[in-house]
Amino acid sequence: MKPSRRQPARSRISVLRREAVIATVPVAVAALLGAAGPTAAGTTGAAGAGDPYFPLSGNGGYHVRHYGLTLRYDTSSRHLDGTAVLSARATQRLTRFDLDLKGLTVGGVTVEGTRAAFRRTGQELVVTPRRTLRAGQDFRVTVTYHGIPKPVTDPDGSADGWIPTDDGAFVANEPQGAMTWFPANAHPKDKSSYDITITVPQGRTAVAGGVLLGQHTAHGLTTFRWRETQPMAAYLATATVGKFQVQQYTTRDGIRVYNAVDAREARAAAPVLKKLPSVLEWESRLFGPYPFRSAGAIVDHAPDVGYALETQTRPVYDSAPDISTLVHESAHQWFGDSVSLTAWKDIWLNEGFATYAEWLYAEQHGGDSAQKTFDALYARPAGNHLWAFPPGDPGSGKNIFDTPVYARGAMTLHELRRAVGDRDFFRILRAWATAHRGGHGTTAQFERLAEQISGKRLDGLFQTWLFTKGKPDSA
Repeated sequence: MKPSRRQPARSRISVLRREAVIATVPVAVAALLGAAGPTAAGTTGAAGAGDPYFPLSGNGGYHVRHYGLTLRYDTSSRHLDGTAVLSARATQRLTRFDLDLKGLTVGGVTVEGTRAAFRRTGQELVVTPRRTLRAGQDFRVTVTYHGIPKPVTDPDGSADGWIPTDDGAFVANEPQGAMTWFPANAHPKDKSSYDITITVPQGRTAVAGGVLLGQHTAHGLTTFRWRETQPMAAYLATATVGKFQVQQYTTRDGIRVYNAVDAREARAAAPVLKKLPSVLEWESRLFGPYPFRSAGAIVDHAPDVGYALETQTRPVYDSAPDISTLVHESAHQWFGDSVSLTAWKDIWLNEGFATYAEWLYAEQHGGDSAQKTFDALYARPAGNHLWAFPPGDPGSGKNIFDTPVYARGAMTLHELRRAVGDRDFFRILRAWATAHRGGHGTTAQFERLAEQISGKRLDGLFQTWLFTKGKPDSA
């Protein structure tokens, strides 16, 4: 994410198919998911994935390989009808498992085509299939639901999930909003492929991630069919609806671009969006090949939201972005989307990297050098909020989108660059994005990679800049 120019509740730094297309998840990810559940002897899937900041996010006992979501949204009544088909694999023997779903009314649940018992408890939809699921068994869950979706309020006071707008909905799920509009295993540990079909009133456009397979209009309604075949965390899905001007083209690298822009933001957005292909080319040179088949932007007019989000392949912006915001959210396609978190405490791997991409872009496009940006930040006194907590251990979900994660996270990368030199530093960034492409990474893994490539001991640097309280001593 990127902080708003209006300084909203998220107080962040201003510089800154069907089965045939089910994505394969790395073996290491499956192991992580299995570890999140109860002991092997248990038969009840855990109600959470084990994240200390969001203990009920995600679920144990299974991995969702693919989501098939069929949605219908009435922009006048704000009523949503949905059918979710989850193709999953049990990672343990299961007599019962949970899905994350908040609000909305569940009409029915089936497992492998047979009606299953279910109950609601808080944000958990607890499902009891008629027959016990074997460890390693592939199974399909279908949930029908309806209602008026409402966003959740995060620990920092901001809203995420299905956020209504004057002409549709701004749908941004980080960190826990996916459950406001579809039943999910909603933790970044669990990545899946998606088919999202959205029907809206004629004149509205519904935009999700991935490639647009087609659209058709009949009886005053238009249906859009979207597909993302690459693994995606639930918080990176979207189904944003509005009155949008649409632009489509293919870059010279073969990336299919789809931009949807609210007319009220079109004039301000146009010169920035024109730079998207060159930004992606520049980032590809630094970080390795762009990790997805499609790209673009959703530029909404959502003045009450206050942030943008790196929804996979197609970031969603609450208003026309500036170039730094575009660079930031585009960099997330490598750092955060393709290479995802295993725990929210490692959020600096997303936000510090995307923020440092802004510094690098400015440095290489006539702006301040990264060193000058670093120096300006480091000049802040010890009592400044920048030093309030270490970015590698924010301490709570309330802090994960706060200034230290972004700015001091980027400063950590700059200190690494100074310690190992440009040649090894850029090798490290590229190797990180390549080695974990489509999967996950941890801070410890990044530290080991940096030491392996540079041949230097870096534990002191990372301890100082990521995990030590207060203002560090600069080298």
